[in-house]
Amino acid sequence: MAIASQVPLVEMDGRRLYYTFIAGARKVIEHQVELNKINVFPVNDGDTGTNLASTIRAVIDSLHPHKSYKVTADRIAETSLVNARGNSGIIFAQFLYGMSMETGNFKTITIAQFAESIKNSIRYIYEAIANPVEGTMLTVIREWADYIYDNRHRIKDFNELFLGSSSILNKSLIETKSRLEVLRKANVVDAGARGFVLFIEGIIEFITRRNIKELIQARTETVLFEKIEESIPQNVEFRFCTEALIKNCIADSKTMHSILNKYGDSIVVAGSDRMKRLHVHTNTPALLFNELRKTGTIAFQKADDMIRQSDVVYNRKWKIALVTDSTCDLSQDLIDQYQINILPININFGENNYLDKVTIQPEQFYTLLEENVDYPKSAQVNEKAFTNLYSHLASHYDSIIAIHLSDKLSGTFGSSQKAAKAINREFNKPISVINSKNLSGALGLIILRAARAIEDGCSHEKVVELAEEWVKNVKILVSVKDLKYLIRGGRLSSTKGLIARILNVNPIVSIDEDGKAIVFDKSFNQRATMEKVISYVKKLTTGKQIWNYIVLHAQNDEAAQWYSDRMEEITSRKPVSVVNISPVIGANTGIGAAAVAFLPE
Repeated sequence: MAIASQVPLVEMDGRRLYYTFIAGARKVIEHQVELNKINVFPVNDGDTGTNLASTIRAVIDSLHPHKSYKVTADRIAETSLVNARGNSGIIFAQFLYGMSMETGNFKTITIAQFAESIKNSIRYIYEAIANPVEGTMLTVIREWADYIYDNRHRIKDFNELFLGSSSILNKSLIETKSRLEVLRKANVVDAGARGFVLFIEGIIEFITRRNIKELIQARTETVLFEKIEESIPQNVEFRFCTEALIKNCIADSKTMHSILNKYGDSIVVAGSDRMKRLHVHTNTPALLFNELRKTGTIAFQKADDMIRQSDVVYNRKWKIALVTDSTCDLSQDLIDQYQINILPININFGENNYLDKVTIQPEQFYTLLEENVDYPKSAQVNEKAFTNLYSHLASHYDSIIAIHLSDKLSGTFGSSQKAAKAINREFNKPISVINSKNLSGALGLIILRAARAIEDGCSHEKVVELAEEWVKNVKILVSVKDLKYLIRGGRLSSTKGLIARILNVNPIVSIDEDGKAIVFDKSFNQRATMEKVISYVKKLTTGKQIWNYIVLHAQNDEAAQWYSDRMEEITSRKPVSVVNISPVIGANTGIGAAAVAFLPE
């Protein structure tokens, strides 16, 4: 079914809207690297392309064409809003939301009706943003909408209307460079504005030379783009790009703006009371989410580290990116030193959702563990989160290596694998995903050794090869102080737990060679259990030298110090890290647990 510019299109139905959107979306995805490279406003964290691609990729992945224009418009708007990411993604989603809200219940739509909905949608964008800045995506969308509206009676063909809008779009885009000082200094146009122009360019290409069959079968490939050397790093005032999706919100948009304003800047409140999408840059996401819980049900939350993202763009140390999940227990200074990218596991206390080590820290978690009737449940990092991260990293690195907790303990490894395959096809860059068959400090040691191998100049293939050996050799031994957490978490039956508690048994928990949690041994008090752990360390490392070790604890500094002293006697070195164990792991081992993870040479 050819779409040729000489064939007039006087009305648009839902199917035509769907395929038109897909054409624009694919153009943005293809050029996401370019958008990342020119991203300097509002924060130069190099992820505008990734955010826009993520926002619209969800429509490609989940929607199917519908005959009704209104039904299709509503579905595109809702899907975009739910999956919107970043400042530019939420603004674009709000534009689509406004367009759907301003569209009557039409199965087909005329140019005049389309122009009215586009014109009226601009109000939704400006109302959503706390401090609208001209010379950005806002201006380009508004000036494009003005052109469509001004020509709604003169032009009778949708194809001609879109084709004619190209000149005003490009003029408006070029002018962003002179309207904003930060863009003029960097000698770039606004990345969000460029993303919208690419979206319309994709539609125009579809109109002029493509057909629906070709569009459906086309493989989306990302176009590489040289770095803009004029772009210079800036200080990132607020570390976390924080977002939330709140359902059944009891606070109006003005109140939500007021709440967000207390915590940071770059504030956007999009959507309706039924479903609000929030965006703010802040240094205290945990405090913010604690307050947001009073306004409705938080169905989704995100807090991207913009300092890490900025380092990826402007201060990248190596050509290989290293990725793991938040069960990797390693000190923050080492994570920062080696620019390790970490995605948080989800933790749920009843209806309240947290991001491990981001919107809830270990100290807060253990307080809740004692006070809360609901026992926490963890949920894997989903595929979409990995897709977003990998597409951003692939824009700036030559390859990616990801190492995760055991696939026997979480589906995170599987999610990472699926996302890696998709982004590998999109960017044609190597992404290796490794199952550590372990967790916590053991995973931390594998990650640290991989980081140092990358630092030493090892190739991607060599690091992957070596990592497989480290996976086989690493070990973690956990001395559990109180069995009630294993019982509450379902890791130990209540009957067995009762017998063990009557006998005052304290188990040593470890991970077997397949990555499953096992009771390695037991004793009748924690000190005796800890003595056994040290005995096993000596036994398992006989004739071997320990490369490094990490001491871990759950609010038990005394036990951590004891393990550190004993391990220093064995190795003649201090632990590379002493870490308050990840909340996801602490939920099962419980308060007072302590552990040693070690990796022989």
